[in-house]
Amino acid sequence: MPRRLPPLLDVYHDLHAALGPQHWWPAETPFEVVVGAVLVQNTSWRNVERAIANLKQHGLLEPHRLALVTRPRLERLLRPAGYYRVKARRLGNFLKFLVDEHAGSLDSLFALPLAVAREQLLSINGVGPETADSILLYAGNLPKFVVDAYTKRVLVRHGWLDASSGYGDMQQLFEQRLTVDVSLYSEFHALIVRVGNEYCRAKPKCDACPLRHRLPRSGPCDY
Repeated sequence: MPRRLPPLLDVYHDLHAALGPQHWWPAETPFEVVVGAVLVQNTSWRNVERAIANLKQHGLLEPHRLALVTRPRLERLLRPAGYYRVKARRLGNFLKFLVDEHAGSLDSLFALPLAVAREQLLSINGVGPETADSILLYAGNLPKFVVDAYTKRVLVRHGWLDASSGYGDMQQLFEQRLTVDVSLYSEFHALIVRVGNEYCRAKPKCDACPLRHRLPRSGPCDY
């Protein structure tokens, strides 16, 4: 059985006091956020930045222009992001959807009811819940809490969640316990990612972690 979860706002304040604001998502436009959300799967943000820089250098960071790029050329431009063939296909799938269904307009997509916009994103081959929710939250400023592998690791290691819990279980946990607030959702997710990157790693660095005082007395659960 999981331990009782402390008030999530208390956890948020622990992280914010220790780490400060994270200023996510690092992008100049909503479309750049979308491209980054697709490309960041299975790679570091540094690699994504290099691929996005390629697109910017060629003046392609716009839906209609990017949709006209041939697949071989797109693969070359995305090579720094790793798995470039897969990511070129996924990005191409998103671009086709956006141009065909919304005339290339993110505003049109984000004007839909949130559940409908999410459903449409999830219908795109290669766009899973984390990517869809990142697009909704960070590009659309829509209140959908993003969870990821770091979120699960933090929750399970503190004994607040069963290791068998899925994406929807984790997302519901946050959305039911927090005020619906885009800024809070955005900042909280970014702080969790920071903790996962720096402290709650495969080999945890609990002694320095801002959440160390919230661990069970027996230490971090195995995960």
